[in-house]
Amino acid sequence: MVVIGIGMAGVGMNVMHDANHEVFSSKKWVNKLMGSSIYILAGNDYNWKVQHNVLHHTYTNIVGHDEDIDAGRIIRFSKHSKWLKIHKFQKYYSFFLYGLLTVNWAITTDFKQTYNYLKRNLSYGKMPKPATQWTKLIIGKILYYALWVALPLYMGYTWWQVLAGFMIMHYTAGVILSVIFQLAHVMPNTEMPLPDEEGNMKNTWAIHQLYTTSNFAPNNKLVEFYTGGLNHQVEHHLFTQISHIHYKKIAEFVKETAREFNLPYNEYNTMFEAIKEHYKQLKELGKKPSFA
Repeated sequence: MVVIGIGMAGVGMNVMHDANHEVFSSKKWVNKLMGSSIYILAGNDYNWKVQHNVLHHTYTNIVGHDEDIDAGRIIRFSKHSKWLKIHKFQKYYSFFLYGLLTVNWAITTDFKQTYNYLKRNLSYGKMPKPATQWTKLIIGKILYYALWVALPLYMGYTWWQVLAGFMIMHYTAGVILSVIFQLAHVMPNTEMPLPDEEGNMKNTWAIHQLYTTSNFAPNNKLVEFYTGGLNHQVEHHLFTQISHIHYKKIAEFVKETAREFNLPYNEYNTMFEAIKEHYKQLKELGKKPSFA
């Protein structure tokens, strides 16, 4: 089940991600089909497109708008989030909780997001009819549990074997996906700016992406292959409508342009270095603000 979890995360980063950005293929039907691979991760394409394409890519690292840096009360990803005593220990438990990402998708997150996004009239492209979205969501969950729970039980596996396998699979995928996400934005070299009193941001959208996003292991071919180019987050955030296979070449021009205009180009040479720095950031954000 660990291998399946690794495969699930790989599909999510390589296939689903590009397809739901509509850059996996020049054909819309292919992107729609491949984007539906998110159902393997227990997710929902409408919810993912709103959270990722609309909220995350538009309001990157802005507390209250970018849900990718909202871990509820248990983990503090931003200095602008409320500090609780439990956060003193987040450097110890955060990585363990990362594994619950796709488990939450399977159980509660999708239902909450569909309710909230429909209520706020949020969509990526054409707004779906509420009845259609709820029907797709419910049928998708039924088919998902039929495949990963009912079918193994029917084949003779005991309930505890199915539950253990289900959790191991999701936990593996969740840890991988969460770590990759956090290495791009919750780092010492990335900023989490807030709008002014009138709701305006200091920088334009493109410059904002440079301040709030970070690359890691840019020359590691294995990392690039497995993550679907998500180690080149700077390029991805600037050029969401370009396939990840071009990020490495684009990076040369982005880096040169950033240098020319004295703008940041955040990057860590290795994945190990990035993980170590992310841990330091969790530790720093866990300190009581008055002593930080």
